[in-house]
Amino acid sequence: MLCAVYKTRRKEGMYLYVPGKNAFDDVPEILMQKFGTPELVMLIPLDKRPQLAGVSKADLEAALKDKGFYLQMPPKEEDMLATHRVEQGLTPDVDNKR
Repeated sequence: MLCAVYKTRRKEGMYLYVPGKNAFDDVPEILMQKFGTPELVMLIPLDKRPQLAGVSKADLEAALKDKGFYLQMPPKEEDMLATHRVEQGLTPDVDNKR
């Protein structure tokens, strides 16, 4: 199976995988609106790839088969202020001071 990977300019690290170039028929319209204009990153022949970076190959293949697409979300950003507050012996939430 040939898988196309697209990125969005709206959210760093968010990727949309579909089963072929421009195969957006199964992607919900609301998702396409939020995703914006897809930019092709690469085409991946899944049959020839033993593993993928950032996504489980089994999860990807199952999603492509069942839903017709896979949306990879960016990793959760670390709250550096909360981390610093905890290191200082404070609560992580600024609203709950000490």
